[in-house]
Amino acid sequence: MSRVWFYLPLCLLTAACLGHSLKAPTVSSQQSFKSGLFNFYHSLILADGKETTVHLLKDIPKRYYFVLEEDRALLPFTITVTPCDVPIEWSILVHKASASLLGKAAQGDLDTQDVSRFQKATSMVSTIFNYKGNSVETYVGMSSQSALYMLEFLSTERDTHITVYLTTDTMSGHLYPELPLDPRIDVIGIGHTTVTLTWKHSPSALQHRESIQYCLLVNEKHNYKSLCAAETAIRFSGMKMPPTLTLSLSPHLLEPQQVMILSNSELSIINKVSSGEVRQICMGTKNTYTVPNLSPNTQYYFDVFVVNLLTNASATYTGTFARTLEEPEPKVMKLKDGKAVQVVLDGKKQKLYSLQYQARHKKVQFAFQLCRGQVQVHITKNSKTVASENILGLRYLSLKGKPLDTYLVQLRSTEKSNSSVKVQVSPHFHKPLFPLLPESLKIKSFSKLRTCNSVTIAWLGTQEQSKYCVYKKRIEEDEVWMELQNTDTCSGPEARHKSEKVLCKYFYDINLQRAVTTETIKGLDAGTLYLFDIYLIGPSGIPVRYHSKVVKTRKKC
Repeated sequence: MSRVWFYLPLCLLTAACLGHSLKAPTVSSQQSFKSGLFNFYHSLILADGKETTVHLLKDIPKRYYFVLEEDRALLPFTITVTPCDVPIEWSILVHKASASLLGKAAQGDLDTQDVSRFQKATSMVSTIFNYKGNSVETYVGMSSQSALYMLEFLSTERDTHITVYLTTDTMSGHLYPELPLDPRIDVIGIGHTTVTLTWKHSPSALQHRESIQYCLLVNEKHNYKSLCAAETAIRFSGMKMPPTLTLSLSPHLLEPQQVMILSNSELSIINKVSSGEVRQICMGTKNTYTVPNLSPNTQYYFDVFVVNLLTNASATYTGTFARTLEEPEPKVMKLKDGKAVQVVLDGKKQKLYSLQYQARHKKVQFAFQLCRGQVQVHITKNSKTVASENILGLRYLSLKGKPLDTYLVQLRSTEKSNSSVKVQVSPHFHKPLFPLLPESLKIKSFSKLRTCNSVTIAWLGTQEQSKYCVYKKRIEEDEVWMELQNTDTCSGPEARHKSEKVLCKYFYDINLQRAVTTETIKGLDAGTLYLFDIYLIGPSGIPVRYHSKVVKTRKKC
């Protein structure tokens, strides 16, 4: 490594001495040396008192140089390097030469003997610091007169970027906010969906409340050692971060005038990424915070960053992690004979909903009416599975056992949106809660009987005298899909507006082949879409809704 380090500085120095007569203002031998030597290499000079972003290509070292002024000799300087993604290797090297020799080199007045002495001096390079890893590291050194300092950075994993901060003015304060002596984050409370955190105040936050704030990062993957690393990981996840909603306050992502928007109010941003949820919260100068809306029995990682709003620089507390408590067992609702229960199931969380029934007879009958979505039913008797299936429409399940058998009905939504189902159990097979149903719940319309102001529809009935109520609703083209998707088949006529009611009629036929009825709905508008619904209401009063039908009247007649 030392040979690689030495090669470029030696070439530069030799070129400056032999190939160019660089003339520079003679303010001091150090300044002349610096301006002459690096006249053609300004991009390699590390700025003093400014954070520099360095982009690294894999396996290609990148070097920066700086020469400390004469009047800075024997005073401290600091260098802080922040990896923004993967671990890197970086080193600080120094070589010294006499002031007179440096002055001659800058003025191009070296003779043959001086050149030999100068090349010998430049080969005396010593390494004063080495580091490999992804933590933020700060080196504090004592400046030496007539010394050239070199930094080399290397990434062996992939292309990445880092930030470097050099300062020789250690008395006027730091670019980075100051961490407390104990920078740990303490977990002081854990619930099923919350975690409460606290941390010791940053001295910078106590002194400059108006320009300092704490930002918290919550994720399910791992801790981050810097704010730079956190925002890089989020970007690599494929998530697009709007400029006004970034946690980072980075000058690369936020305009300077936008930074102060976040200063004195709590900002919470939740981003969905491929690896889970990343939550960002900035809460001003509060040093205790309860993170809400977490998932039960899930491990989360917490990082706190203290951010200087004026400079966008940040310091990182030592991260921590915690697992939320397991969700308590859901309460089991007890079913009663003949009583219907409607259950709404959360499809997002895929939770099971449990119903319990203790039989008083040998035979029991469960009835399930699907109201919305898709539902899976699992029934156990005395802890043994007796039925498991997906429910479509209306489903009866007749089971045999012994008196006092315990049945447990577990319901789950099989899709991401919420589902709903109505459940009823009874030992009285001859008194079903739901009415007798026809073979099909479809509504048929007749194209040839469709006019500009009327539509004729037909539907099947049963052998049982039942009441049928017809409702219509005018809709637009772009509402059709939403109306059909959001239909709650368990809702009855009471949920409809009175103006939508067309008629109610009773009919039945012993011969199922003839158990069909038609109805012509008049007084409609030409070229208009209408949604038609029919409700079958049996002796128990429980309605069953036919499948909605959309029909368009003729535009011209």
